[in-house]
Amino acid sequence: MTFLRSLVFQIAFYAATTFYLLVFLPLLPFLSRRGLWRTCIMWWVATNVFFLRVIVGIRAEIRGIENIPEGPLLIASKHQSAWETFALLPLFSDPAFILKRELMSIPIFGWFAARVRMIPVDRKGGSAALKTMTRRAQADMAEGRQILIFPEGTRRPAGAPPDYKFGVAYLYSTLGVPCLPIALNSGLYWPRRTILKRPGTIRVEILPPIPPGLPRQKIMARLQADIEAASDRLLAEGLAELGPRAPANLRGRAGAQSSPLSTPVENS
Repeated sequence: MTFLRSLVFQIAFYAATTFYLLVFLPLLPFLSRRGLWRTCIMWWVATNVFFLRVIVGIRAEIRGIENIPEGPLLIASKHQSAWETFALLPLFSDPAFILKRELMSIPIFGWFAARVRMIPVDRKGGSAALKTMTRRAQADMAEGRQILIFPEGTRRPAGAPPDYKFGVAYLYSTLGVPCLPIALNSGLYWPRRTILKRPGTIRVEILPPIPPGLPRQKIMARLQADIEAASDRLLAEGLAELGPRAPANLRGRAGAQSSPLSTPVENS
């Protein structure tokens, strides 16, 4: 039954995506960026969140909303599934995703991503790509937008060792704004590279923002420690909720302590 519900959701998800892309495509030249965001993007998000709840039985619990500051912001989120690529968007007033450049080449989808000014990055482009990405982020931040990046660059399975990339530290040191860490356990319920989705509650924890000004090595250590410690706690909560439905390779971690990689770093 879980597989069947997952399959129905997958069909509904792609049907809704196709519907919104085609309905709003003729309006693309006429809607402002903010107008397109408030209508097409937010309606698409709400539709998929609804489908997740009624078809699969996946809900979300967001903790720490009070930690979101006003104004320009660098958001660094754990990335375990496709869920956070859309479900986090309503939390922020005017976010811009940093995404891999290849996504901008997808017909129609890439046009919408360009219209709402997502920020593409060539993950093989080295320092030149970092500088280009940062210039785009600075321009968007000058308009008061929030820049959202996944520090590990791609989805990581729930419980996998962290793999944080240098790009987030480069952005942080260059932009000079607070960095907001976000932990989550979405990979338990919406694993990558499979249709299967497990009913339950995705838990998200928005942590206190890290003020600007830390050296690059220190922000990397601080960010990884904060996000991984919170993600370990959320992982344990999710495993306890799932019980025998939890992934077989993670069941022994339900009552485990945080890993050494998740030891909090002192504030400076």
